[in-house]
Amino acid sequence: MLSLYRPGDGFLHRMPAGPTMLLLAVVALGLASLPSAAWAAAVCAAAVVVAYAASGLGMRELGRQVGGLRWILAITAIGQLVFLGPEPALANTARVAAALLTAALLPLTTRVDDMLDALERGLRPLRRIGMDAERAALLLAVTITTVPVLARLAAEVREAQRARGVRPSLRAGILPFVVLSLRHADQLGEALAARGVR
Repeated sequence: MLSLYRPGDGFLHRMPAGPTMLLLAVVALGLASLPSAAWAAAVCAAAVVVAYAASGLGMRELGRQVGGLRWILAITAIGQLVFLGPEPALANTARVAAALLTAALLPLTTRVDDMLDALERGLRPLRRIGMDAERAALLLAVTITTVPVLARLAAEVREAQRARGVRPSLRAGILPFVVLSLRHADQLGEALAARGVR
C-alpha cells in the first residue's frame, strides 16, 4: 500500500496510532463545527499552522498540502461565494481546508501498518454484530490515505501542464486528474487482490 509517512520526531510521530487518530478526528470535527463567521477562518488557520509546526512537519509540508488542495478549495470558495456571500464563503472554505489538512496529518505522521493495527483493535468489539474488523480497518485506512494521494495527483497534473507550457486550469486538468485517479484505484485494487483481499 502506498505510504505517505514522513519520518520525524514530533509529538504525533511519538504518539501511538490509536490516540493519534482519535486526537486528529476530534480536532478536525471541532474545526469543522465552528460557526460561519470570519473569526472562524482565523481560528482554523492558526490551528492548522500550530498543528503542522508542533508535529515537526513544518510550514513547507503545510504549503505542499495546501497546494495539493488548491482546486478543491477554489471550487468550495466559489460555490460558497455565489450562494452565501463573502463572510460565510471565507469561513466555510477555511473549515473545509482545516479539516482536510488536519486529516492529512495522520498518514504523514503514522505508519499505515500502525493505523491498520489500531483500527483493527478498535473495531474488534463490533465482531459480535458480524462486522469483519480486518476488512473494515483496511477500508478506513485506504480512505484516510486517499485525500493526500489525490492532492499529490492534482499537483502532478499541474506540474505536467506547466512543463508543456500550458497554464494550469481546472478545465484542462480535470481529465488527466480523473485518469490518474482511476489508474491509482486500479493499482490499489490489484495490490489488494494480490494480497488476498476481495
